[in-house]
Amino acid sequence: MKVAVLQMVSTPEVAENLRAAQQLVAQASSEGAELLVLPEYFCGMGWRDTDKLAWAEPLGTGPVQQALGQMATTHGVWLVAGTVPIRGADARKVRNTSLLYDPQGRQVAHYDKIHLFRFATDSERYDETAVIEPGATPVVAAITDRSGQTWKLGLSVCYDLRFPELYRQHAALGADILLVPAAFTYTTGQAHWEVLLRARAIENQCWLLAAAQGGKHPNGRQTWGQSMVVDPWGQIVAQQEQAGPGISYAVLELSFLQQVRQRLPALEHRCL
Repeated sequence: MKVAVLQMVSTPEVAENLRAAQQLVAQASSEGAELLVLPEYFCGMGWRDTDKLAWAEPLGTGPVQQALGQMATTHGVWLVAGTVPIRGADARKVRNTSLLYDPQGRQVAHYDKIHLFRFATDSERYDETAVIEPGATPVVAAITDRSGQTWKLGLSVCYDLRFPELYRQHAALGADILLVPAAFTYTTGQAHWEVLLRARAIENQCWLLAAAQGGKHPNGRQTWGQSMVVDPWGQIVAQQEQAGPGISYAVLELSFLQQVRQRLPALEHRCL
């Protein structure tokens, strides 16, 4: 199955970001990609964290979700919509939700980001807990490629990457592919992005697709980028090496995943 990870540098303008996403989806589908992954916050990187509240939609409806469904059905692809701000139980906060659309444009799975990012230095400070409420449930969803092969996707988002127990749950639920839409900061990405992605792929013997924000945003934030695809042996098979929008492609082979697991049956061991 040919896949594509889509890198963006999103702005505070939702309509502008949707146009940019549409262009990337159209380009990737024209190159034969069947599973496309957009980055976290693809529809908006606001001037303020509270901008997410104005953009929030009820799950299953709203202009952003309608646009995503239309992208998927127009191009006949499986589309992982990075994250979208979705209304939750607390009116003062949103869920940071990753959405999966099938080639008919139906929203077939969603995952609310469980681990919320907090980081502070002398020059930068982030606290997602101020406007986001966490999810609580790991999600693994099945898709079928054009050859009729079924794949299971483990959904995660950005800061989740630092919590290996989530991905082991994905593996226990049968995941073949781990999804990591992200908006890593430049500081944390430079230090930890690649090593964490490769570790999660190696530990769980899964393909891993990481679509990132990558560049300088109008709000002053700088994200790391380096969107990539990692194979079940931990090798980087495709990556975006420069900042800015772009697409990285790879062809996933289920037989290679099975070979890795047969040769090194690490997943047969139980965690203590």
